[in-house]
Amino acid sequence: MVRRVFAEFLGAATLVAVVIGSGIMAVNLTDDVGIQLLINALATAAGLGVLIWVLGPISGAHFNPAVTLVAATRREIPLPEASGHVVVQVAGAIAGATLANLMFSLPAWSESTTERSNGGLW
Repeated sequence: MVRRVFAEFLGAATLVAVVIGSGIMAVNLTDDVGIQLLINALATAAGLGVLIWVLGPISGAHFNPAVTLVAATRREIPLPEASGHVVVQVAGAIAGATLANLMFSLPAWSESTTERSNGGLW
């Protein structure tokens, strides 16, 4: 079980680092938001594909508490193991976000400056 739980931690951390890191890099490369989104999407898809290929045989490659909770609800994974996965997935996500920020010489923690809600959104 330790190997599976560690694989989930490593997968979640790496996935979040790829998502955030590619977003930061895209903003540094171009002002074109469409190109930024394309860079981010391609990097995320490639990173996730590699993670599933490498870690899938070890842990099932959930990397996301929602996926793990659905698997537990369907009794595809025992509840004690699912609980461990969720804890390390959250810890891995925090570690991955911190690592991505530090890789680009940003503060380890910062608030988003992007408005996520407006009249046209809903």
